[in-house]
Amino acid sequence: MGKRSPLTAGQWAPRATPETRRPDERAAGPPAREAAAWQWAARAALPVALVLWLLSLRHVNLGAMTDLGLLQVLPVLFWIALGLLVLGFCAALSDRRTHGGWFVAYVLGLIAVLHATPALLYPTLRYGWAWKHVAVVDAMIRNGGSVPGAEKLDVYDQWPGFFHLNALVVQATGLESSLGYAVWAPPVTNALLIAPLLLIYRSVTTDRRLIWGAVWIYYSCSWVGQDYFAPQAFAFLLFVTLVALLTSQLRASAQRPPGSGGRAWPPGRFLAVVLIMAVIVCSHPLTPLMMISALVALSLPRRNRRVLLPVLGAGVLLTAAWDATVARPFVSANLSEFVGALLEPDSNVVSGLAALGTAAPGQVQVSWIDRGLSAAVFLLAAVAFVRRRWTRRTGMPLLVVAPLPVLVANAYGGEMIFRAYLFALPAAVLLISALLFESRSRPRLRVFAVAPVLLAMLGGLLFGYYGKESANYFTKDEVAATHFVTATTPPGSLIVSLTSDVPGLEMNYDKHPRVQLNEQELAVRERLVRDPIEGLEPFIDGATEREPAYIVLSRAQAAECYLNGTLPADTMQRMDTAMSSTWGFVPVFRNEDAVVYRYQNPDRAESS
Repeated sequence: MGKRSPLTAGQWAPRATPETRRPDERAAGPPAREAAAWQWAARAALPVALVLWLLSLRHVNLGAMTDLGLLQVLPVLFWIALGLLVLGFCAALSDRRTHGGWFVAYVLGLIAVLHATPALLYPTLRYGWAWKHVAVVDAMIRNGGSVPGAEKLDVYDQWPGFFHLNALVVQATGLESSLGYAVWAPPVTNALLIAPLLLIYRSVTTDRRLIWGAVWIYYSCSWVGQDYFAPQAFAFLLFVTLVALLTSQLRASAQRPPGSGGRAWPPGRFLAVVLIMAVIVCSHPLTPLMMISALVALSLPRRNRRVLLPVLGAGVLLTAAWDATVARPFVSANLSEFVGALLEPDSNVVSGLAALGTAAPGQVQVSWIDRGLSAAVFLLAAVAFVRRRWTRRTGMPLLVVAPLPVLVANAYGGEMIFRAYLFALPAAVLLISALLFESRSRPRLRVFAVAPVLLAMLGGLLFGYYGKESANYFTKDEVAATHFVTATTPPGSLIVSLTSDVPGLEMNYDKHPRVQLNEQELAVRERLVRDPIEGLEPFIDGATEREPAYIVLSRAQAAECYLNGTLPADTMQRMDTAMSSTWGFVPVFRNEDAVVYRYQNPDRAESS
């Protein structure tokens, strides 16, 4: 990164004092009363917005969620609070005298409104995969490390960094489980991201409008939802921290006089970088590839190579060593699939954009809004690259395109396009901030002119982030049903569910084989829809008195079937009706939101 003059585009000029201003400047300046009014508005909007937000959460009917999740049940007061938060932030951003602490407070307020709302509203942990990760931590504590008999979940034994860290936290604090704090993972993870994002943006510009505008836009556009209790959220936080250390070191290196020599890295900082990369490599399979791709992209300019090539070499070595040893079983088993994916780059890119003809009408709308927001982010970043030429000398454009090689190389279960957006977003928003907020004249007018854009971004994010909450939210009755299954069933019993939206069903997953029906081949699902009992038979035929099968049906599973359309919306109801009238199926647990059937093959029972 080359040097920039103190008044390069996108930076504030040194603030003049009243004594140093010329008479014509004093006359042209804003009246003191007007300036005080703006300051008062910026400082008052934040606490008022937060109070309105908390008041809005008092009476929310979660049971009324359908196609659009929380969007349907949040009261008008919530939306007023969010709009006031945006306008207050714009007022703060338009005044150069705003203290940095107010920007921190506004961003934390935005994080609270967006990411603490489900935690405050829901009686249990949000999202089925978060429950699954809690179960993995529990199993690793119980087994003292790797979990035997993990079957499909053995991938976590091969990338255990996140789970071992949480196992240490649980054991050190004396907690029963990571469930107690996993609820707050989204707001905490997002709050921790503020520091590395600031470090990245301050390595590029000193203009506070651009810096804090970029941070705000990041949280306004990060709709993918990879911030729950998961290895991806942990590894992504480390990835952004790594990029922050790299960009700050590149800036420090660029500021040295030519020919001054010296080390590319202070030993302590380089060791910290290598340690972060090592934790990333042992925690998540995808993030190391994104890390290497970002390092290669940043190494393309010759001026960066002295700093980045040692880091790139260390990253490649660590990833290769891990994949060839600890993760070798997974890599070997999926090597042919990886190679095949390389030959179909177009299908990898579009795999996450499958047709939505069978999805709920509201989910089709959510999907198109998600796509529109993502496309708008990349479009605005591209316009900024053209219009704000100084951004080309930064590493941000390179980081925006860095995920593309990984995107075309593998579909990652249809999610790669969303993960590529996630990893490109921190750099893309700095470009967008430069496009929207950079102005040499009348910056206050400029900031408020883009306020509708900020509101539109938040609206798009909320569709993606809240639109599936009818399936992500679990009642206490659903948790009670799954606790009954995992706590009372004999080891070796088969557990069957329609979807993954069952809270805590993976507890003791090393002791129970699992079947998830919506993941089966199309022919199997068609048979299940045609005749629920016939569709279940291939999975439960071997059930005996000693090792019976348990079929779990619950409200959230029915909601997911309706939302996604992988199974017809009435599948759960038809299964319940069919099992209730079929010999061998006995309802052993039932409440308002869930039912558990125990099945023992009558023929096997007689023969035994």
